[in-house]
Amino acid sequence: MNGGNNGYNGRYFVCVWYSAKKFRLFYSVKACYTHTNVISGGEVGFMPNRSDEQMEESPAKNGQIVILNGTPRAGKTSIATVIQDTFDGVWLNFGGSHFKKMTPSRFQPGIALRPGGESPDLEPVIVTMYQALYESIAVHSRLGINIVADVWHHDFYSTPRGILPDCARILKDLPVLFVGVRCPIEVVMQRRLATWGTGYERDGVVPRPVRIWQDAVHVPGIYDLEVDTSVLSSEECAGLIRERLEQGPTPSAFRQLEAWV
Repeated sequence: MNGGNNGYNGRYFVCVWYSAKKFRLFYSVKACYTHTNVISGGEVGFMPNRSDEQMEESPAKNGQIVILNGTPRAGKTSIATVIQDTFDGVWLNFGGSHFKKMTPSRFQPGIALRPGGESPDLEPVIVTMYQALYESIAVHSRLGINIVADVWHHDFYSTPRGILPDCARILKDLPVLFVGVRCPIEVVMQRRLATWGTGYERDGVVPRPVRIWQDAVHVPGIYDLEVDTSVLSSEECAGLIRERLEQGPTPSAFRQLEAWV
């Protein structure tokens, strides 16, 4: 690619290949160049031209993955935005909401299907969609890109699907911080009213799907970190995530979830 209005000052190409020995994806950027990072406003330097042997000896460092899990209106997307805006490096948002927007109308709500088993015909497709989402996260991490993803994991379908353990296995050996984003149902209802203009049933009762979401999304409750957005701002939640990543201990929730049945 030539320079010009795109801000690049050299030619490059990205080569991705598979190493049978290390089971990893590596990348090589030829003809080192620098461009202005539109997201952070800083300079991003890419690796100089290196041989395949050198790349095998020193592969790209895996990007950090942060998975935010909680009910709709819990505040996950706001936390993800703070992470993207304030954390060092490039952070892409692979949120469930973005994935839902890519889903054809006849398969809606896609991976956002609420607990209760009300659409069993969609469930096999949802299993595949989650696999695709997490495979994409894995590829980007192996290329050195940081990922934050806000999701609504649950296993209350017409039959248990085991999606979360399967997703954990896809990210095996990658750096994953699994964060439970909690929020009391009263606050969730206030946010639903403010966002969608709908909330309680006519008799003042919380709708059954919302009540099921509140508990189902946090089963089995294995997290590296939990935050409550009713008492912490998005910035404070992101600060706790940053602190955990910098100070440890090493996240282990996804390793435990790999074996969960």
